[in-house]
Amino acid sequence: MTRFASPAEAIAWLRTPAAIRARCGLVLAAAERDELRHFALDGACLEPTADYVIDTIRANYPNLEIPYHSRWRHFSTGGHDRAAALGAGLARDELARTRFDLVVVSVLLDAGAGDAWRYREPATAGAYARSEGLALASLDLFRSGALSADRERPLRADAQALIQLDERALGDAFQVSPENPLVGLAGRCRLLNRLGEALLAKPEIFGADRPRIGGLFDHLARQARDGRLPAPAILAAVLEGLGDIWPGRIALAGVNLGDVGRHPGAATDDLTSGLVPFHKLSQWLAYSLIEPLEAAGIVVTGLDQLTALAEYRNGGLLIDLGLLRPKHAAVLGQAHAGSSEVVVEWRALTIALIDLLAERIRAKLDLTPDQLPLAKVLEGGTWAAGRRIACELRQAGGPPLQLLSDGTLF
Repeated sequence: MTRFASPAEAIAWLRTPAAIRARCGLVLAAAERDELRHFALDGACLEPTADYVIDTIRANYPNLEIPYHSRWRHFSTGGHDRAAALGAGLARDELARTRFDLVVVSVLLDAGAGDAWRYREPATAGAYARSEGLALASLDLFRSGALSADRERPLRADAQALIQLDERALGDAFQVSPENPLVGLAGRCRLLNRLGEALLAKPEIFGADRPRIGGLFDHLARQARDGRLPAPAILAAVLEGLGDIWPGRIALAGVNLGDVGRHPGAATDDLTSGLVPFHKLSQWLAYSLIEPLEAAGIVVTGLDQLTALAEYRNGGLLIDLGLLRPKHAAVLGQAHAGSSEVVVEWRALTIALIDLLAERIRAKLDLTPDQLPLAKVLEGGTWAAGRRIACELRQAGGPPLQLLSDGTLF
């Protein structure tokens, strides 16, 4: 165990995009040697999968002007840009804090909703499922002032209100009922409660006086140099500030590692042997904070240092198009916990293979990484293509692999 001088150094490394890519790369290498227990890799399907994604991109963005993959896209579902008027009249930095308040809560509530749940939007009477429904429900929750302890300033998400939020209130806001069940409601509520506690515990990030999520904007703005901020710094700040909110899964030296799994294909000779970090929601959040930062005049650099998101749309695409083939019937025939070897293997292969797909897609479109960064490949892109093929193959449009979700992982 000589790679890391201390557990603290190992933990810091596990929180980096480089660690995510390195460990997922080990699992991919095992797949290339056909040493995995649950999935086989069919490299012949890489080119057809890239072609399917390109077809999806051209259908959605014929001019190839693709926005970033972020939560903000979901607020515009159905052609209504609901977040455009949010905080109208606020000064630039306060508007950025307000946008941080909204999008952090919305991303943390974006774990899979299940096949049955729908949100009927009061303003339009439209019924929305999955990520879009969760986004609109969270936006209405935020605009109601339920996440602010200051009734004179309702467009805030602060520690006091988040700690006091209860499951019944959240369920009412999301229209949950026996006829409209939402997967992981209790887990989502606990996550927001712990978020409030994290705001109190980290005054250096979220502020000492009435700490709010938006304090993270000021924390990041202070790190910018000449108006430029590297994307990994956003992820590092998210993991530093919010690391304590995740349910305990795997700990190292008593520190909760968050969205990290175990897989034998990632065995090494150091303290982190077998550990595979993903940080899916944290990276989804990092992607979603880019636009508020840029609107506040901060240029975000190094976008491609972040990774793909290890979730069921990107991963489902790979199974549905044959790039990943299950090795036994239980892979698709049973539901699996997020910590299971099956799911960890699938997620690790997703991260590594999306990088390979991005390279092929850029080559086929004759675009550079600067012209088509991973954040746009995902949006245009692999996430949309994963949803498209799922709807073509299954009536409810769910993933090919069934997940047991607690509302805090996917």
